[in-house]
Amino acid sequence: MALVDLISSEVVKVPLTADNKPAVIRELVQILKDSGKIDDFDHVLEAIHKREEMGSTGLERGIAVPHAKTGAVKSLTVAIGISPEGIDFGSLDSKPSQLFFLMLAPPNQSGPHIEALAEIAKLSRSTAF
Repeated sequence: MALVDLISSEVVKVPLTADNKPAVIRELVQILKDSGKIDDFDHVLEAIHKREEMGSTGLERGIAVPHAKTGAVKSLTVAIGISPEGIDFGSLDSKPSQLFFLMLAPPNQSGPHIEALAEIAKLSRSTAF
């Protein structure tokens, strides 16, 4: 399944109200809770924060991809947020992130998770972006 197939208006927020990294993560997880994609807000929030402790998921060119594997979802799940002003997310190029893809995948399904990460990485390298 392509990343675009997982996106609907109920999981996209423009603009984000968050102004720091923990608030971005919280706001995106709340989007998934409000849209009925997850039930256990605290479990998902903890899973994302644990993954961030391993290393920032801030890429280059204004993109960040906070993600985690969790039993809270049955398939790859995505929330997207945009912060026009940008937020410090500890990105590889030390620039603020503006486009956020929060992704959750079940622990036993690596394929779709890796494919979605690859799509986003490809997008971040595109000169058209």
